Amino acid sequence: MTEQEILQGLYDRTLVGDAPAVLDLTDQGLAAGLAPETMLFEALIPALEEVGARFERGDFFVPEMLIAGRAMAGAMEVLRPLLAQTGAASLGRFLMGTVKGDVHDIGKNLVNIMLEGAGFEVIDLGVQVAPERFVAAIREHRPDIVGFSAFLTTTMPMFKANINALEKAGLRDQVIVMVGGAPVTQEYADAVGADGYAADASTAVRRAKELLAGRRAVAGTPS
Repeated sequence: MTEQEILQGLYDRTLVGDAPAVLDLTDQGLAAGLAPETMLFEALIPALEEVGARFERGDFFVPEMLIAGRAMAGAMEVLRPLLAQTGAASLGRFLMGTVKGDVHDIGKNLVNIMLEGAGFEVIDLGVQVAPERFVAAIREHRPDIVGFSAFLTTTMPMFKANINALEKAGLRDQVIVMVGGAPVTQEYADAVGADGYAADASTAVRRAKELLAGRRAVAGTPS
């Protein structure tokens, strides 16, 4: 296969969530001398962006997003260490976790995959993340954005508890706060003082980019 055929195949097979084919094509690309960032930025990310666009149009649904995301994740397992070696620039650092009292992570994991596919460095704290763990992780990793995920209405109040903890620790102004999850609304996000909200993984990526670009514009740094 030519390099262009490999890139087209990566795009096409990621789009339909054919994980074994995506992994095989990734290996073929590396064997053919394709740069990891070429495969990422010319095939994998465009495919995931198209998945997101189809989801927003109503042509794709959550299952299609999940299988495409998993296909991309398989390729990223191979490419991630190689990208790190080449010093490929990250869009920004995103710290993610499901709040204390909640063990749901499918939606969070899909957002993580989409963020990583878009070029973010993602640090996932997992589920049942207490406010003090978020505070410690922000101090350790210095993320640009922190994401709080909740699937249960009973755990949504942890958004405010987490933001209060950041304020008490003097970290609130240093990080963008995004919230999301099945029962969450824009109104609730506004009420707890979050900077951003997204109803789905595709929107989360776009919103994260917008918020980060806005923050950097205010700070006078390149986006």
